[in-house]
Amino acid sequence: MCGRYASTRSPQDLVQLFQVTDWRPEEALAPSWNVAPTDPVWAVLERVPREKGESAAAERELRPLRWGLVPSWAKDPKAGARMINARVETVHEKPAYRRAFARRRCLLPADGFYEWQQVKDEATGKPRKQPYFIHPQDEQVMALAGLYEYWRNPEVKQDDDPAAWLITCTILTTEATDTAGRVHPRMPLALTPDHYDPWLDPHHQDTDDLRALLTQPAEGHLDARPVSPAVNNVRNNGPHLLDEIPF
Repeated sequence: MCGRYASTRSPQDLVQLFQVTDWRPEEALAPSWNVAPTDPVWAVLERVPREKGESAAAERELRPLRWGLVPSWAKDPKAGARMINARVETVHEKPAYRRAFARRRCLLPADGFYEWQQVKDEATGKPRKQPYFIHPQDEQVMALAGLYEYWRNPEVKQDDDPAAWLITCTILTTEATDTAGRVHPRMPLALTPDHYDPWLDPHHQDTDDLRALLTQPAEGHLDARPVSPAVNNVRNNGPHLLDEIPF
């Protein structure tokens, strides 16, 4: 599972890293060292402009989406808080995700992610959860595989009203390998640059081909360090959350 992550790159950096052709400076997000469910997050996606027709070339965008996928058929957007992750093993067949898997895939840039391991507290002798920050050894951005979906607010009458649509996303998870596997059995799945184009292409809808892109990461690329339990509180934020603590 992935329930928190860090995303501090500037939109200008992300535009360059992911070869984005369309983004809106007025939608800029602040850096976050404690991204939590239902927060707005950066997503790289490709869409065909509606006025150009479905056969036109897709344009690569950088957009803020809400983390926690709300299926188009959901009656209440609160459902998204429980759908922050989708298992790579079954994502292509689950009703909440299969349409998005075929047509609406994205990348969610991250510096790294947090996982918790149950340990024994030396002071009290009771079990507690120790957070770890897991990140690439080379400090490069992680491109987490994700899906996005549109939800139409029935209380807004006009389709062209910005409040009429909620765009949400989820992160795909896989069995943990590498250092992450010593902390938690699941981890977010990061794609390699050679898989960005086919993953984002909305015209690419072959389920078997898409699943073949979702391979487990090679071992030896991640580091994990114990960090302060301050990250447990969503109100805490800042680079100090990534500092290693004695453990």
